[in-house]
Amino acid sequence: MTRLSGTTAATLPDSVARPGYDRAAQRIGIVHIGLGAFHRAHQAVYTDDAMAAGDRDWAIAAASLRSAGVHDQMASQDGLYTVTERSSDGEAVRLIGAIQETTVAAQAPARLAALLAAPDTRVVTLTVTEKGYWRRPDGATDLAGIVADGNSIYHYLAQAVVARRYSGRDPLTLVSCDNLPDNGRVLRAALAAFLDHQGQTAERDWFEREWRCPNTMIDRIVPAVTDADRDRVGATLGLRDEAAVITEPYRQWVIEDDFAGDRPRWEAGGAQFVADVAPYETAKLRMLNGAHSALAYLGLERGHIFVHQAVADPQIRPVVERLMRAEAATSFTAAEGQALEPYADALLARFANTTLEHRLSQIASDGSQKVGPRWLSSLAAHGGDAPATLTALAAWLRFIRTGNDASPDPRRAELARLWAEGDAASVVDALFGAQGSMAGLWRPTEAQRAALIREIEQ
Repeated sequence: MTRLSGTTAATLPDSVARPGYDRAAQRIGIVHIGLGAFHRAHQAVYTDDAMAAGDRDWAIAAASLRSAGVHDQMASQDGLYTVTERSSDGEAVRLIGAIQETTVAAQAPARLAALLAAPDTRVVTLTVTEKGYWRRPDGATDLAGIVADGNSIYHYLAQAVVARRYSGRDPLTLVSCDNLPDNGRVLRAALAAFLDHQGQTAERDWFEREWRCPNTMIDRIVPAVTDADRDRVGATLGLRDEAAVITEPYRQWVIEDDFAGDRPRWEAGGAQFVADVAPYETAKLRMLNGAHSALAYLGLERGHIFVHQAVADPQIRPVVERLMRAEAATSFTAAEGQALEPYADALLARFANTTLEHRLSQIASDGSQKVGPRWLSSLAAHGGDAPATLTALAAWLRFIRTGNDASPDPRRAELARLWAEGDAASVVDALFGAQGSMAGLWRPTEAQRAALIREIEQ
């Protein structure tokens, strides 16, 4: 089948929505790091909306840190791809034109450096997952790991700080779009620490004084795309789209209104600019992401493949509902007008969307990076009195013990070794005890420790 490209896009059926602007006339204004499906379904769509609303010169240059897979898919399609929204009401397909260039940092570091230093670049967005921020279990920046890696976000961003300072170019706004509490603050502190580590004190001072790293909350369910999905999209388009994205109609982006310079009008696509992101971010991390992780570990254990299967399981749904409504939603103070019960209702309805094949194995990846903000923070807020969250935590620990954790996790070898050398009690103590490697957020009482061990051994 003929591939989607700038030339062949003219043959798309009328049912496919097109970009509402002259794509070729836009200069690059945004550099994005972490070229995955989520960015293409989320920030790129909001940017597409902003340019369709009349904004100019906000095209995106997107870079993968290592993997060439998405770059290879998109480069041969001139950066074009489609987003298909699936729900019980049917499908809506849209061609996205916001991404003008793709690159792979490990293969072309000079090109990414040039893009970050370019005078037209004003905003950098990032989706590098939790582990891309190089945080130790206690929340501190893992400088040794960053240095050893050699190809982290901090290497490129630090280089950009130096280049822009000495060329007299404007500071940038760095917009983290990953599921981390205080994601902007985390990014800001870690980059400042890395600049310090490199002995670039003056550059660090300029960065901390002039650059901005707003906190954000992002939300859209974006399952991994299968070959069957691409075949189905191809049948709709009459063209092969190797970079196709499948998602739900719902999307949300809440952004702290703190920018170093101008920005796209992302509000044209529905983004919210607020003074304090924290309540929205906490609700999403603990209610949506916390419930997602619970569904993943409990669901995989019971033989389910997709989120909609797990949430329909009568043995799982009550646990997830209690975790979401009685524990996560009561673990923080909501913002004025932030209605958490309707939010929980909407989340459960989204989870139950049978047209969206969101794999539990996708959610289960990198568990050691996720359980802290998703579960341990909630446990800490309740003094450990959160039985549904303990049930989910036990399911994660059983998941590791049984060897089902075939997905990436930066601490996989360490966790596997704990199970190989000990029992449930020793693993709980090694992780959450007085000297535990994950004890920074929550330490169980003796009663809670015993309850967690019982849950693991059930």
